[in-house]
Amino acid sequence: MMQELSLNVLDVAENSVRANASLIRIGVEEDAAADRLTITIQDNGKGMTREQVETVIDPFYTTRTTRKVGLGIPFFRMAAQLTGGDLTIRSEVGTGTTVTATFGLSSIDRMPLGDINGTISALVQCNPDIDWVYTRRRDGREMTMDTREFREILGEVPLNSPEVLQFLRDYLTENTAELLAQAGG
Repeated sequence: MMQELSLNVLDVAENSVRANASLIRIGVEEDAAADRLTITIQDNGKGMTREQVETVIDPFYTTRTTRKVGLGIPFFRMAAQLTGGDLTIRSEVGTGTTVTATFGLSSIDRMPLGDINGTISALVQCNPDIDWVYTRRRDGREMTMDTREFREILGEVPLNSPEVLQFLRDYLTENTAELLAQAGG
């Protein structure tokens, strides 16, 4: 099992990359009043049939040819269920897929979020031609990073150039710190 939820996000987002998504949205929302942490990964990739959605939670099902089992989604689901939450998958062929995992925020069994900013940075670095929208919410406050906005400003400069990646890391670090401080924690 993965030790941090950010690694589950990485795994699911890589599934979106393999599904030929050109836009992937990742959302992390902490709601203390509802005692809930919600993580959503939404893509505009090729999508799945209802039958594929039903089999994707099976650890012995994978579309990958490099291994015979697919543990990412089943482990993510189990991590959510251990906290009183769950995982849902909505998908439509030709439209895309949305994976939503909910967790009991204060549950002793909830794994830490981990380095979500590092995960987002790594996804952009390794997949610079995909548009990424990352939204972090906490108790009604929000910050968003949208690579489409960066592309508009940067023109032909690739998102995975060292200077842009450093800016992106700094942007995420500063805005996350501000969000968490404003939300009281």
